[in-house]
Amino acid sequence: MARNKHPEETVHFILDVAYRLFMEKGYEHTSIQDIIDHLGGLSKGAIYHHFKSKEDILIAVTERITAESNQMLAAIRDRTDLTGREKLHTIFKASISRPVQNDIFTAAPDFHNNPKLLFGLLYDTIEHAVPQYILPILQQGISDGSIETEHPKQLAELILLAANVWMNPMIFNSSEEDSLRKFMVFGQMMRGFGLDILDDEILARLQELTALYHRRK
Repeated sequence: MARNKHPEETVHFILDVAYRLFMEKGYEHTSIQDIIDHLGGLSKGAIYHHFKSKEDILIAVTERITAESNQMLAAIRDRTDLTGREKLHTIFKASISRPVQNDIFTAAPDFHNNPKLLFGLLYDTIEHAVPQYILPILQQGISDGSIETEHPKQLAELILLAANVWMNPMIFNSSEEDSLRKFMVFGQMMRGFGLDILDDEILARLQELTALYHRRK
């Protein structure tokens, strides 16, 4: 059945199956063979025609489930009723509050054993998220006087590397207690820049995501 589909339909089919298995079993406990077994006769060769590895499948799944919420982040960036400082707090809160984060922390890839995934996260953070979202907000904040920095690009990189990498329990396997301490230090660091990003609601959400990751390990 799957052999006769158009290529784009086959790709969607593979991603649908992989997404469901990642949510049910976790990324690390789902094999390529598990995915094949649920594809109704689609061969391993057909999968590798579209994806070079299981890591590539996860990347494609993540890109698909985050596409819609990324539009929401862009809308916050482009609002005209907020200062740059207010936008930074709003976009950070919206980013971690979006339901897709539950799916990502449920799938919970082990970055220790997947350098390709880790590099992809670092690359996306610096080459996409910083210039697309955080840097424009900091530049607006400088213009409207709500943010003070002489180095907006480097500050944007620092903020997202701390948030996406250093505080990410999937990378350093931080315990819930250690993660909480990292969140508090991150908040202190941001306040040192005059950016009060971390409020009680955001802290509670970060703890919720960390707990979700540890439950699915």
